[in-house]
Amino acid sequence: MKKFWSNYKSTIILLFAIIIGAVVGLVFKEKAKVLAPLGDLFLNLMFIIIVPLIFLNITTSIVKMSKAKRLGKIMVSVVVVFIITSVIAVLVGLASTLPFKLVSTEDSEQIRSSLEEVSEAESESTEDMSILQRTVNALTVNDFSGLLSKNNLIAVIVFAIIFGIATRMAGDKGKPVVDFIVSANEVVIKIVKIIMYYAPIGLGCYFAALIGTFGNEIAIGYLKTFVIYTVVAIAFYLIVYTLYAFIGKGKKGVKLFWKNILPATVTSVATCSSAASIPVNIETAKKLGVSDDIAETLVPFGTSFHKDGSNIGSVFKIMFLVCLFGTPITGMAVLQILGVALVATLLVSAVPIGGGTISEMLIITLMGYPLAALPILTIIATIIDPPATMLNVVGDDAAAMMVSRMVDGKD
Repeated sequence: MKKFWSNYKSTIILLFAIIIGAVVGLVFKEKAKVLAPLGDLFLNLMFIIIVPLIFLNITTSIVKMSKAKRLGKIMVSVVVVFIITSVIAVLVGLASTLPFKLVSTEDSEQIRSSLEEVSEAESESTEDMSILQRTVNALTVNDFSGLLSKNNLIAVIVFAIIFGIATRMAGDKGKPVVDFIVSANEVVIKIVKIIMYYAPIGLGCYFAALIGTFGNEIAIGYLKTFVIYTVVAIAFYLIVYTLYAFIGKGKKGVKLFWKNILPATVTSVATCSSAASIPVNIETAKKLGVSDDIAETLVPFGTSFHKDGSNIGSVFKIMFLVCLFGTPITGMAVLQILGVALVATLLVSAVPIGGGTISEMLIITLMGYPLAALPILTIIATIIDPPATMLNVVGDDAAAMMVSRMVDGKD
């Protein structure tokens, strides 16, 4: 019993806090929003450490690699696994939405009336850019200060990889930098540990405010989308990730996966943020038998580029609009849906609720729908955010096991 409590103490306390938060949200409803600042305090503490954590984790993993070729092998394996699993996710999303009409005519009228007061400024804030320009803006920033923002995590990752490679190329002259980076990384990890002491209070309050705000205000069409998506997410979580764990490490991998995956799952559902889950997720990947360099490279990289939940969610958003506007589903339309879902997901930022505006604008533009559809997708993104984030986060752990198999072999 002592060993059990020692292993699962943090998880049990966190779960207990989340349950209390959910009850408070359901009982007090809108009044539970008074607790939101306490939840925001936890998220703010996590977000101020995210940029240095990602930069130092990736750079440290690169400079500590004993073989230069290993980085290339890891990155190639990561890209291959990400592409395959992302395609599987959008196919599952399409298969689970085709049999249903997510929104009826009556529901669509209610949805539109609820969004009449959306400000024009919000719609005008997104520029009409080409896909190539969006890609450049995602991968780079035009000023070094932009790398200090959590809104540019993809650019931070690119710079960290370049910095790590450059440090290795410097050889002996780069050793002082290596020592500093490794030391700084250890300090940042300790800071995260200190912040996590506040996690039960912060996450409990955050969840209470979330349930209190959205618990009873979802229209019929939204509710249907939420229920179907949640069922699909749970099935994907239980079935597909078990299969991925088996591919990665056989029966032993399945046991390891289900023994250690709960902390990452709880954190992702409670925070609705892949970024806030990075510290817990890296530690979880290591407990799954994944080597430090793979875990510390894949998880931050996957936070922006590998999102099973968002891939499935993008299909749900597109299919919602397809039903709303009565778009016929032909063979070419199916291919378009799959392609748009994949491309749009690559541009989703790893931030909490409301961070997918660029992705949603891309969906609207590529599918040819009017700009007024933006708030509709924002609502959908909000209500499916907890299960979507769960798949985004846990999917990185499952992918890490398969990459580990490709890079380090069966054992």
